[in-house]
Amino acid sequence: MTIKTSVIVSILLIISSIIPVSAQNEPTLDLDSVDISLITCSPHEEIYSLYGHSALRYHDIRTGEDVVFNWGIFNFKAPHFLIRFVFGLTDYELGTAPMPFFCNYYHKWGSSVTEQKLNLTSEEKKAVIEALNVNLQPENRIYRYNFFYDNCSTRPRDIVLRSISGKVEYQLREDFFPTYREMVHQCVRNHPWAKFGNDILLGINADQPTNHQQQEFLPVNLMYDFDHAQIYKDGKYRPLISERNLLVPPGVQIIEEDFPISPIATFSVLLVVSFCVLILEWRRHKTYKYWDALLMLLQGLAGCVLFVMLFSEHPTTSTNLQILLLNPLPLFFIPAVLRRKKNTWWWTILLVMILLFFIGRIFQVYAEGMIILALCLLIRYWSHYKNA
Repeated sequence: MTIKTSVIVSILLIISSIIPVSAQNEPTLDLDSVDISLITCSPHEEIYSLYGHSALRYHDIRTGEDVVFNWGIFNFKAPHFLIRFVFGLTDYELGTAPMPFFCNYYHKWGSSVTEQKLNLTSEEKKAVIEALNVNLQPENRIYRYNFFYDNCSTRPRDIVLRSISGKVEYQLREDFFPTYREMVHQCVRNHPWAKFGNDILLGINADQPTNHQQQEFLPVNLMYDFDHAQIYKDGKYRPLISERNLLVPPGVQIIEEDFPISPIATFSVLLVVSFCVLILEWRRHKTYKYWDALLMLLQGLAGCVLFVMLFSEHPTTSTNLQILLLNPLPLFFIPAVLRRKKNTWWWTILLVMILLFFIGRIFQVYAEGMIILALCLLIRYWSHYKNA
């Protein structure tokens, strides 16, 4: 998060604490002038916004009150934010802000803002309003954020669905069974290192087909579903959305370039260097222990991250087969390798891990370049096997 964004978030938090929510005082039969809408914001180039954003809008045409309810408020500078995020212990907050302020924020980023007015009865509007005010209570506004299961898209969806008197029926999307990983790939397709980071942390559970409800963690999917949803009650259907408006058209976005070398290119360079080292070793009839130690150090440090993720509350990171290749174990064998200890078990362990890693590829999609890394380590095993 940039300093500018941190300031804006702080302002939103201040505004959310002082904006009165008079909607709860509206009588049941006087809600014709009130519109409840789902708001969907398109992605912009900040890393936290690559997946878009959702919110709910309360607009009273009669009184002019126009408030957006936003479950995406967080403080990046909160103590231990990154560590808590890794362990799935991040807290987000519901805040409110004037709709013009909200739209202006996304306009500056070049993101579009789309409104879908919900086709609700007065009783259903009242239920939504009551739920919003309950959520705004100090003891309720902070919630434990989960990227896939409980976020700024699922929270407004759940409030709307719980407030509807009737059954909401959806039209199936064309690609109805994508995995979480496939949907994340689509969002970060122009950011190879963000894609690599996600793929390193996501485990086998991210490669399972998702159902209709699970796919709505992405705001664009929720917007599509609401557009094509019908409410069924007493033998009659009515569309869930009565009107759709583009409040902020897409603008010009400043795209910051990622690291110029892609993950696949980085690992390819590592593979070339590994081959060069192997050729030198073959010509000089020796092994380069410091090259082994460097690879083991990098392998072990990265493995510490994956090992920690085993204890995360994120359900999609708990079973990650990439830990067969990246784990802390190499760190314990570095001294033996540097001493050229002949009876070290490391090279046998390494071969077993590599073979299991390749088998695991049947069940899980690995991060780009991980297969190349496995080949680099296999070269090191071959070098020591030939020189044993």
